[in-house]
Amino acid sequence: MRKREDTIQMAVGGLTLDPVTKTPIVILKDTENKLNLPIWIGLLEATAMATEIEGIKMARPMTHDLLKSILGEVGCSVECVEITELKENTYYAAVNLKLAGRDLMIDSRPSDAIALALRTKSPIYVAKAVLEASSMLQQNEDANERGVENVSNVSKEKWAEILEKMGPDDFKYKQ
Repeated sequence: MRKREDTIQMAVGGLTLDPVTKTPIVILKDTENKLNLPIWIGLLEATAMATEIEGIKMARPMTHDLLKSILGEVGCSVECVEITELKENTYYAAVNLKLAGRDLMIDSRPSDAIALALRTKSPIYVAKAVLEASSMLQQNEDANERGVENVSNVSKEKWAEILEKMGPDDFKYKQ
């Protein structure tokens, strides 16, 4: 587990659908509501999160309910989950467990870690490096779509030219 100063505590701010691909997205938000981290997830994981958020009880335990029950029965607690890395457009996570005085860090997909954290009421942390990398990734994607390589040093005249060339499709909702 990282040092807490290298992470930011976040919570599930909501679930949405990518307007283009219709893929579910979980939005993590920091406690001050200044930062958000969208993570594209699978439909089953989105359903698992949504049922927990909405307090819907299924007739039979879902996978994450089963995992919570097993951990509880063997005396294991979920201390926290952490989104640890962003590599090649893929997020990585870990579930931090405490079992018989031992601290264990188990590799996980972010969607499973978040679904488990919701069920166990455990905190969700995101490594600052992940937020920085995600921010850079989004800036690069936006710049590439406009044909601009580095937007930080674009002159006022260049901005005017870029904006003149943009049409309504360039302003589509994008996470």
